[in-house]
Amino acid sequence: MPILTDPSPRAPASSPLPPAGTHARRFLIIRPSAIGDVVMALPMAAVIKKALPGACVIWLAEPYVADFLRAQPTVDEVLVWPKSRWKELLKARHVTALARDVSAFRRRLKSQPIDVALDVQGLLRSRLLAALSGARRRVGFASKEPGRFLMTEVISKGPRTRTIGTEYEYMVRYLGLWEDGFPMGVSVPQEAFERAQGLLTETLGLQGYAVFAPFTTRPQKHWIRQRWANLAQRIAEEQNLPVVLLGGGGDAEAAEQLASLSPRMVNLVGRTTLLESAAILQGARLVVGVDTGLTHMAVALKRPTVALFGATCPYLHTRSDRALVLYKPLPCSPCRRRPTCKGAFPCMAALNEDDVMNAARRVLAVSAEG
Repeated sequence: MPILTDPSPRAPASSPLPPAGTHARRFLIIRPSAIGDVVMALPMAAVIKKALPGACVIWLAEPYVADFLRAQPTVDEVLVWPKSRWKELLKARHVTALARDVSAFRRRLKSQPIDVALDVQGLLRSRLLAALSGARRRVGFASKEPGRFLMTEVISKGPRTRTIGTEYEYMVRYLGLWEDGFPMGVSVPQEAFERAQGLLTETLGLQGYAVFAPFTTRPQKHWIRQRWANLAQRIAEEQNLPVVLLGGGGDAEAAEQLASLSPRMVNLVGRTTLLESAAILQGARLVVGVDTGLTHMAVALKRPTVALFGATCPYLHTRSDRALVLYKPLPCSPCRRRPTCKGAFPCMAALNEDDVMNAARRVLAVSAEG
């Protein structure tokens, strides 16, 4: 169970912005999707605003993360990118309508000039969006994707220190903005807490609870289903905590199957918004999850968290003494999107219930110490 405490990434050869007092700058952060990556990139906004008082941070996002980002005090504006509509128009070969949409989106982007566009996704489409912004300076991560010429600067993601969010920290270091930390954090509005509390009271009463975040879009990141059920039983018996299942609407069928294995689980999958899920995570006594957005959110919220990694391992050090990563590297791991084990996923099978319970006890003990 390697738990690394790596230092922050070494500062790159920077290309600093003018001093903070020069004038307020408008930054566009392009990280449209993937909840976990949005959460890990979010500290960039705080660093920018601390280094450049008066700066305006605009976030380009897909609709499903827009409300979450609007609730973050370090994000001044959310620009919603209608990706699904563009894909539908392209698929239907409605080229004229697509061109009109793209042109209107570009006009909106350029209605208030962007000084710096930061593409922290590194895909062709995100580079195109950076170019559409008309920003004089367009900085992005190097990748195998085409479109490098659309950026004015392309940088590496920095040394692999295996610390959460290091590539995003590396970006603000490159810009000369980093000062004294990269603070992970998520803000949850009071109304989301109230709605979440109503749902929890309806299903659990007023008792404490744990949260499981077991669902992802890739099967190689899943833990063995029966082990979740067994773990729920052990947590209920040892810690006197029922388990709340969280996930998106697309996880509903898998959640029903999992919840049927244990009476200790309360299935709220598909019944909460992203902000309501964040509120439920904020109140959890313990969170256990795989490499999925809600797990990363729990880490950012500094909840007692155990993250189960195998085919992917985005980080090992969480910047929090209340969150531990379980990862047992095999010769084939991390395989990411190209598993070779024909569905066996031994990297996840290597994580047993005792491993998870021991880690849970550790993070709960740290939490109890305050």
